[in-house]
Amino acid sequence: MASVCTSGVDTGFVALGTGKVAVLGVVQGITELLPISSTAHMRLVPALLGWPDPGSAFSAAMQLAALFAVVTYFWSDLRALACGSISAVRAGDFSAHAPKTVLGIILGTIPIVIAGVLLKSKLNACGSSFRDLWVIGAASLVMGLLLGIAEMTSRHTRTFAQIKLPDALVVGLAQVGALIPGVSRSGSTLTAAMFLGLRREDAARFSFLLGLPAIFAAGVKELLELHHAGLDMQGWEVLGVGLVTASLSAFVAIWTLMRVMERLSSWPFVFYRIGMGVFLLVAVWRGVLS
Repeated sequence: MASVCTSGVDTGFVALGTGKVAVLGVVQGITELLPISSTAHMRLVPALLGWPDPGSAFSAAMQLAALFAVVTYFWSDLRALACGSISAVRAGDFSAHAPKTVLGIILGTIPIVIAGVLLKSKLNACGSSFRDLWVIGAASLVMGLLLGIAEMTSRHTRTFAQIKLPDALVVGLAQVGALIPGVSRSGSTLTAAMFLGLRREDAARFSFLLGLPAIFAAGVKELLELHHAGLDMQGWEVLGVGLVTASLSAFVAIWTLMRVMERLSSWPFVFYRIGMGVFLLVAVWRGVLS
């Protein structure tokens, strides 16, 4: 179905109403933190159910729900990084792990900020070709294959404490790929981190921590754009329902991912992504989905 535009902002989610948005909020919360692409599912699920596309604004704003879950789950890590960095500044010693990690997160965020500004007019435009199902299917298939290669070739021996600034930049560059629907922010950064030899659980931890600034910036930016577009009270109520359900489901997602990466491997996500990619490409090719 066609996109719904409000002052140039894609606001298709308003037409869905609170009930459908609550369902999509659950899907968004789970898929935002698992390496399977939330944007892909925000296009696939409505398409399968015959619902309108909720739009890119909904997907971007929903990232704030993921932010809440990540901050809560990794609160001890964030507190240690903050306290360690403050102590390092006071002592004038920046060789410790905490300040170097914080600097790495800042450095790794710069590429996606630059790319987001340069591609702004294309990414969130109403009816953006980036949200075509064949694009999402191809991105999902490629990323599934890359994640599988990383799983097979990685040494899985490096720890979180061994991450260096060049590593942060590499993972940050990989995060730029998440601007393409279907790639997945957590999927691209997790894949890059495993290619660098990190243990699975440490790769996932660094992926989440590195993504915090980008998730926060994207979510706040989209809320401001919706405000400037004049989103009415009904629209804010619908969005609020989505944020609440997405926040709750995001906790389940992050707990699940960490358990899977600690005890198993990323193979379940590899098979899922490849299967979804093939399904979307075949469905579009056969005209089942458009």
